Amino acid sequence: MDNACERQPSLDDPLERARAFALRSAPDNLSLEMLADVAGLSPYHFARQFNARFGVSPMAFVRDRRMALAARRLVDEPRPALVELAFDLGFESQEGFTRAFKRAHGVSPGRYRRERPDTIKEEIAAMSEATQRLALTMESAPVRKPGFRVAGFSGVFDEANRSKIPLLWPKLIERLPLAGQVGDDASFGVCAPAGADACFSYLAGVPIAADAPAPAGMEVKEVPAQTYLVFRQQTDGTALHPQMQAAVREIWGERLPASGYKLANGPDIEAYPPDFYPDRPSHVEWWIPVEP
Repeated sequence: MDNACERQPSLDDPLERARAFALRSAPDNLSLEMLADVAGLSPYHFARQFNARFGVSPMAFVRDRRMALAARRLVDEPRPALVELAFDLGFESQEGFTRAFKRAHGVSPGRYRRERPDTIKEEIAAMSEATQRLALTMESAPVRKPGFRVAGFSGVFDEANRSKIPLLWPKLIERLPLAGQVGDDASFGVCAPAGADACFSYLAGVPIAADAPAPAGMEVKEVPAQTYLVFRQQTDGTALHPQMQAAVREIWGERLPASGYKLANGPDIEAYPPDFYPDRPSHVEWWIPVEP
């Protein structure tokens, strides 16, 4: 019977093309940059879209694939020596392979082989997630928006610690209003690449005047004029973070790859209206930069 993880993907889809390459080449010395190149995307945009679509980061997908292959080969005949298997799967030593296998499967390769489990652990564990009633619409055409200057609290995140992003908002709210703040009390989450791999910076802030001094202890960021795909999400007053993550999965994993637009360099924005409260029904706009 065919394994669902190994069905032939549509190679017209850049994410499926990269996933298929990772499935074939997991034992090789793959990097995020290599997989992004197969997809034709920047490492930052590729990592976000891949994680949104498949529920796991690209390199975690590769590691899980290697460990699934290892588990299968441990119980297949003929049985390879552990050191041989380690080298075949791209590890530099048997010790490194043993540590990785134990983290993935909870037991050492030797014990796994001795106990000969009846079923091999699934190659990629399904990410459990709450079903969201996602109300998300998209503007029919890209929208050009002017640049602005934003001040607030920021941090650098990856898939391991991104759940801490909401903690930036209470810090900001305690300081409002800021000297030099402009506009109608709207607030913005500004997300941009940060360094290598899939790290990104996130700033929770409000717009300030062009000549306003930087508030003490805060970061100031210039957001350039940009053309965006604009998505509007209705929130229902229940826990906000799961709703936002559902939107991320839908936007980055499904709608952007299918949109036909090319992503542009520049931050993507979460725009919150002046009357936004996380525990009341409201809306959020997602602005994703694209080439005109």
